[in-house]
Parts: sequence; structure tokens; C-alpha cells
Amino acid sequence: MRTVLFVDDERSIRNAIERLYLERDDVRCLFAASGQEGLDILRREEVWVVVSDYMMPGMRGVEFLSRVKGVSPDTLRIMMTAFADLSIAVDAINKSEAYRFVTKPWNNQELMAIVDEALMRYQLIQSLGSENEAVYRSLAQTVELKDPYTKGHCDRVAGYAVSLAHAAGLDAGTIKDIKYGSWLHDCGKIGVPESILNNPGRLSDDDFETVMQHPRWGSEVARQAHMPETVINIILYHHERYDGKGYPSGLHGEQIPVEARIVAIADVFDAIYSDRPYRKAYEYDRAVAVMRELAGSHFDPRLIEFFMPIAEAARNNPAPGMMVQGTEAR
Repeated sequence: MRTVLFVDDERSIRNAIERLYLERDDVRCLFAASGQEGLDILRREEVWVVVSDYMMPGMRGVEFLSRVKGVSPDTLRIMMTAFADLSIAVDAINKSEAYRFVTKPWNNQELMAIVDEALMRYQLIQSLGSENEAVYRSLAQTVELKDPYTKGHCDRVAGYAVSLAHAAGLDAGTIKDIKYGSWLHDCGKIGVPESILNNPGRLSDDDFETVMQHPRWGSEVARQAHMPETVINIILYHHERYDGKGYPSGLHGEQIPVEARIVAIADVFDAIYSDRPYRKAYEYDRAVAVMRELAGSHFDPRLIEFFMPIAEAARNNPAPGMMVQGTEAR
């Protein structure tokens, strides 16, 4: 059961949060009046997320969350405080590796959104650590539920990428990881609000900046789940460009791991060769022309040549795809 532990020495705060979650039957809430009481609960319960006050008698929030890290290392830790002070935030992040920082008085919807995001992140970490192929594919489908325009996208990207990896002569172990990385390349979108993902038009600069964080968020989760480096590289670098103008790191050429260069091609081809809610898929000739135009700027030119026969094989199989902004897949 999705379980959240709220730790605050003020009864009125605990009561307010209990009322807030009264109608949520998908979240189990536990409460503690002190850090020690909270640790006792953590030793006997599987807690997915803990939200702790900063200023408490006996054991302050930073100390408590630091000790949580030792008792239940996978539990996501959120600090809450009435003191909106940068030094407190830095202290919470450095000493306890706090996932988020919330100030009092809180906005109810924002607090629940932060907690829900942390719950999804915990579930994602546990699932990624399962080393189960069916679980990985199911996770990809779960991410697609947040963004209905991408239905089937991860499966198609995996198909294109695995074929391209074979054509490029990669070994079987790497190709297996490329399949997993293709399924999971957008897992960081769990941290992107659905209102942004489901926007049918061009995104604002602020919203696109939020979308641009998904490779980092996803790779952090994959690294925490001890996934293979090949999978992490795909999640982190699939929006890098061959000319160095991509994100999040601005890598160029062969600085970009080959597995990420492969999935980038598969990702964008599926984006332009699939229907979108406001535009039909590109015709095959136009899609191929766009991919060739982007060789050397967005894509590795050598890999594009390997990809052309794969694109030809997909010629008569257009299917609904994901939304893109310009020529970059979101």
C-alpha cells in the first residue's frame, strides 16, 4: 500500500493533513509527533514517503531525515518548514538528501502533487530494481498513460532501436539493454505535470524547460535502482544532438554514447512518422527526407545510413505516436 508518514510535533498540523487525505483511499497516511516516534514506525512499516517538519523539539527535522536514510534508504524524504530560508533548504538537501522542500503554510494541491510525485518515484525505483523485463515494459506503458498521445511509442522505439543496434554490429548484451532503455527512455516524464504533457499546442518556454528536465529525473531514478549504465545513458542522453545543441548536457559527436545516439534516431523517427492529435503522420518520403536533413546536426550520419533500410521496412506501418516540438520529440 502507498504509505506516507507525516512527522510534526504540532497536533493541529497533523490534524489538518489527516483531513486533507481523508477522501484519498489510494494513500495510507501514518502520523508521528516526534522524530523518535517516526523512526519507530519506519522500523516496522514499509513507508514510501516521509514528510517531516524542520523545527521539532528533541530531534530536528534534518537529523531525523538523515537517520531515516539509514533506517529506510529507499524512502523518499520531504522537508517541511515555516522558515523559508535558503540555508535550511541547503542543509536539508546536503545532510538528509531531501527530495523536496515545502514551506508552511502549504498549498493543499501543491503538497499532494509533491507527495504523489514522490510516491510514483518510489514505485518506479522499486520496479526498476526488479530486473524483470515484463515490469520494465509495464512501466513504459504506465508512463504512456500520463501522456495518451504517446501510446505505443516506447514499443515502436524499442523495435527501431534494436534493429539499428543489430545493423551497427553491437553485442547481444548491449542490444538487450538498448531494448530496456528504449522502453524506459521517457520514464522521467513521471515528474512532468500531465497538463504540460497533454498540451496539444506549442509549449511555453517555462513548460518546455520543465519537459527538458525529464532525462535527468529519469536517469537519477534508474541510477538509484542500479540499472545498467547503458540503460541510464539512454534515459539521460536521448535528447542530445550530434552538433552539441541538445540537452541536458550539450554533448556532441561521439561524446554521446552510441546507445543514446541509436535511441535518439528511433525516438524522432517514430515522432514524425506517427499521427499526432493535431497533425497526421508525415508521409514516408517526407519523414525520411527530414531524417536525412538532420544527419550531422541532430543525428550520427553513419547511423542514419544504417537506419534507412529499417525505415523502409516500416513504410506501410504508420501508427499513433508521440507529440514533438519542432523536430525534437518531447
